[in-house]
Amino acid sequence: MRRRAFAAMGAALGLVALIAACSPAKKEAAPAGTTQLKLATDWRAEAELGGYYQALATGEYKKRGLDVTLIQGGPAVNVPQLLATGAVDVGVGSNSFIVMNLAKEKAPVKAVAAFMQKDPQVLIAHPDQGVTSIADMKGRPILLSDASITAFWVWLKAKYGFTDDQVRKYNYSSAPFLADKRVVQQGYATSEPYLIEKEGKIKPAVFLLADSGYPAYASMALASDKLIAKNPAAVQAFVEATAAGWKSYLYGDPKPGDAAILKDNPEMTQDVLDQAREKMRGYGIVGKDGDIGQMTDARWAEFFKVASEQGVYPKDMDFKTAYTLQFLPKGQ
Repeated sequence: MRRRAFAAMGAALGLVALIAACSPAKKEAAPAGTTQLKLATDWRAEAELGGYYQALATGEYKKRGLDVTLIQGGPAVNVPQLLATGAVDVGVGSNSFIVMNLAKEKAPVKAVAAFMQKDPQVLIAHPDQGVTSIADMKGRPILLSDASITAFWVWLKAKYGFTDDQVRKYNYSSAPFLADKRVVQQGYATSEPYLIEKEGKIKPAVFLLADSGYPAYASMALASDKLIAKNPAAVQAFVEATAAGWKSYLYGDPKPGDAAILKDNPEMTQDVLDQAREKMRGYGIVGKDGDIGQMTDARWAEFFKVASEQGVYPKDMDFKTAYTLQFLPKGQ
């Protein structure tokens, strides 16, 4: 199962290994007039990163003058740290809390696009326990990771009156969930429900937080302030190419992206990719046409209001330093 929460932590060993792997000696020189960019993803190759892989595989980056090296994420990869130290030029930010945390720490990094209009975060319940809405989960034990407790759990407590005594440790195994019908589990719409259905032979009840008002973005393109100042045209080109990649991956022929994903991540399987793409379309996670990659001040203000009222961020923090609307896609 996916352990995307680890993307916010990372380790020094992973940072050193990545810097070594991305050194210029490892890569041939780009053609004259081409901008080289190192892109760090927030997890191992999967459909949830399909737009980036598709853009690379179909030449969307290349035809816009970019030579992109994609660096696969994982549990030891800290994307914000790689960006802040200059080890990579662009990266994938898993959720809005990561972006706001960077602003709080005054890190020289900004979100320049949001390629998931809905955070895929879900809560999962057993189908025969009378849980027909998120509100019905009040008082029930909920399996949560440490990272989730300081992220979407903040919103759940504010909106539904959930309390910390409901929290149980989530170790990224569905065994405790399958063993106790009262238990609720966190997950991604595109991942855990499908695996639970396969492993547990049950069709779980799945509740997408975004469909109940959770205002966070996900899969944000992050760029260093240095790159934004030095080469804004490259940032714009990266955003436009990635938006085209997402449109092609979800609504065109996904085979080039899938092939690249399966090559990078041999543990991935085609059935998982197929169902994840179907879920992203069905839930409207990425959006389509003019929605792909978009962000608004109003949406960020809504997110910041909820988080700051719960004490996550100072109420006087300038949350607009977390992102810029300068590079939003102009059309796919």
